[in-house]
Amino acid sequence: MHRSRYTNSLKPAAGVLMIVEAAAIGASAYGAIALSSFEPSRELYTSVLPKVAVFTAVVLLSLLSLGLYQLSQRLQFKDAVAHLLVAFLLAAIVLSALSMLLPPVAMSRSVGAIAVGSSILVLLALRFTYLRVVDENRFRRRTLVYGSLEPLKVMSRLRRRADRRGFHIVGLVVASGKPEHSDNCYVTVHDRPLAEIVEECHADEIVVAMDQRRGILPVQELLAARLQGIEILDVAKFMERECRKIYIDLIHPSWMVFGEGFRNDLLRRGTKRAFDIVVALSALLFLWPLVLLTAIAIKLENGFGAAVFYRQTRVGIHGVPFKLLKFRSMGEDAEVDGEARWAEVNDPRVTRVGRWIRKWRIDEIPQLYNVLGGYMSIVGPRPERPEFVGRLAQVIPYYNERHVVKPGITGWAQLRYQYGSSEHDALEKLQYDLYYVKNQSLLLDLVIFLQTVEVVLWGKGAR
Repeated sequence: MHRSRYTNSLKPAAGVLMIVEAAAIGASAYGAIALSSFEPSRELYTSVLPKVAVFTAVVLLSLLSLGLYQLSQRLQFKDAVAHLLVAFLLAAIVLSALSMLLPPVAMSRSVGAIAVGSSILVLLALRFTYLRVVDENRFRRRTLVYGSLEPLKVMSRLRRRADRRGFHIVGLVVASGKPEHSDNCYVTVHDRPLAEIVEECHADEIVVAMDQRRGILPVQELLAARLQGIEILDVAKFMERECRKIYIDLIHPSWMVFGEGFRNDLLRRGTKRAFDIVVALSALLFLWPLVLLTAIAIKLENGFGAAVFYRQTRVGIHGVPFKLLKFRSMGEDAEVDGEARWAEVNDPRVTRVGRWIRKWRIDEIPQLYNVLGGYMSIVGPRPERPEFVGRLAQVIPYYNERHVVKPGITGWAQLRYQYGSSEHDALEKLQYDLYYVKNQSLLLDLVIFLQTVEVVLWGKGAR
């Protein structure tokens, strides 16, 4: 009986790499402690397990925050080196704070320095080996498409090699009509049982992509394949899994009604609110010197009579407007005619101080007060102005569905797509927002929050 090699939608390569690197980090920490002890004993090794676990967890979270397990972003080795060094710098700061706040579970600074140094060397060697040696095809799902050649046109949206890192199309079974030649995969007509074709192609999954399923969908054959361990999914779910966004032109209302996800129960709202409060208070406690320096810089450039903050109406949860608070980064006459405008690249309305605080996202720190007030979350769709929302909701399907959750300071769309300044950009970002709404969880919020560190440190996407 055929069994699928993959039982979930996680990237196997990322999971394997994370496990190997976690073991390497733990071994480096263990080795550093052993070197610092002149008389190693069994009791010594068992007593330091909590310290090794904390060190490993902090370093792994730092690597995750810098996007080093997003294997779809095929980093060159020199880029991987830069990301690794910044990740370890971040980890070193956290570990230093832990050594003062929680000494029982933290290493001494000298031992920690040895552990960090050895971990860097080991991880650099592992990354170099991975980029040069590992055959990515071993980790790809073997995908069989059932339908017509149209599905291949849909999947052709995944143009980049990095977009196809998780799968390889091994065949196309044409439901009806004469098959056309394809250089990319094996093409055949549905003139024999699907089980035979699956076995012939060594497929792990079948993607069903047809405009009209009723009456021609081979339900019994698909059910038999499913019971043999073959994953069956439609093209919308397939594209969601591979691209981490929901293609609006591939879905319909019943897909959202009967599909998985789109849960927002009391437990989810409670954990999200607790996460928001803890992160907002911690960030304000840590960033208050930067807030003070930014306020002084704005006053020095614009005059002591100029406003440091500005409040602007944005659309919040369930479409209810609220006043968003930000540092002023544009002149006070930026919209003197009262007409709302998208921000542009090298926008002339931005002041000199404003250009810097927008680049490093410092202008958004005051939104933490919106979070504490309950109008925003740390993670969620970007809050838009009512003028834009009214226009976009008329031309983009499902646009208002993004308002079923609180808007956020950072979010999935902000990480995955450039700054939006047009209706096309709004459509692209909505597809990522819908993915977040469908799949929201505390773990996803934490991943987005950590990866935001990379965006801030590299100054990506600012205008």
